[in-house]
Amino acid sequence: MDASDPPLDDTPSPRRPLWRRLAPVILLLALVAAAIAGGIHRLLSFDALVAHAGALQGFVAGNGAVAAGAYVAVYAALVALSLPGALVATLTGGFLFGGLVGGALAVVAATAGATVVFLIARTAIGDALVARAKGAIARLADGFREDAFAYLLFLRLAPVFPFFVVNLAPAALGVRLKTFVAATALGIVPGTFAFAFIGAGLGGVVAQEAERRGACLARGGADCAARLDPSTLVSTPILLALGGLAVVALLPVAAKRLRRRKGPAA
Repeated sequence: MDASDPPLDDTPSPRRPLWRRLAPVILLLALVAAAIAGGIHRLLSFDALVAHAGALQGFVAGNGAVAAGAYVAVYAALVALSLPGALVATLTGGFLFGGLVGGALAVVAATAGATVVFLIARTAIGDALVARAKGAIARLADGFREDAFAYLLFLRLAPVFPFFVVNLAPAALGVRLKTFVAATALGIVPGTFAFAFIGAGLGGVVAQEAERRGACLARGGADCAARLDPSTLVSTPILLALGGLAVVALLPVAAKRLRRRKGPAA
């Protein structure tokens, strides 16, 4: 067991006062409210990328390391605050840094942001729920922890539930930190790199939308926002590939259950 992991035996760790456990949650909610009130979510759009593409590319060209660090920090904060715009952020990473580097930066950022949410949730409610879990809830927690890596890998590969929900549930079920981080980082790799490479190929689309946007503004148009339909980026082969990988992630769990049903070999 990793030193940073919570105890999973029957002896609960000393409980901290409620206000200390909830303080990180309150702070996170306050930051979310401030971000929404400040309109930060409007900056995480394709229109913002088109409007500032030239400036962003120039900054990256002249300040590569600083730009990469800023991108990771902003993306991680986006995920930690559960704000919309992760898809645009991933496309932007590919557009600015290329598919390979942009994808790697996005994986690091998304994993870091998800880990922040996981740790806050575990601090606030996770340990208390695990210590008090009984009956069906306790069996569910035990079963999830037993095959946590496979289940988390499946949920990351096949986004059946929203990303932030998959950050919270493992904390409530007592999943170890190292398992959460490893499954999250590995599970988001295929989809993240797929969209990062799509972003790397958006140069022509961005230029075309910038020209259309400029002409619209020059005419005094009321709605000149650049638009990109995300559904046009998600092809059937990508969905099938992610679905296939998700099924593969659950094969070890299925094999283990099958062996248990058959019992020891004669």
